Amino acid sequence: MTTELPETTRLLPGQTLRMAVDAGFTLLVTQGCVNVTAPPSWFGETMFSVRTPLDDGEAFVSERGGWIEVTALSPARVSAIPVSSAAAPMPVSRVVRLVQRLIGGTA
Repeated sequence: MTTELPETTRLLPGQTLRMAVDAGFTLLVTQGCVNVTAPPSWFGETMFSVRTPLDDGEAFVSERGGWIEVTALSPARVSAIPVSSAAAPMPVSRVVRLVQRLIGGTA
């Protein structure tokens, strides 16, 4: 699901990059300052998104998949580090675990 980025993406102040990412996706700020808005979450009946400011040399790691926003606060360069399939095993959904239990498989 992760959107493919070129090796380095440049952003001007005020520009926003929106992209779909997988859990474990890492975005490295190689120059400048950006705000990264994580995929939306629910707390009870309220939806919210966490915004993280990042400076030169800092990285954002997505805890779950979804859409993120990267907004440049100054001229910036960011690099995407995709999740390798060996490093991040696919999570098993509740439905799959229930079916496995019903048919006698392991969950």
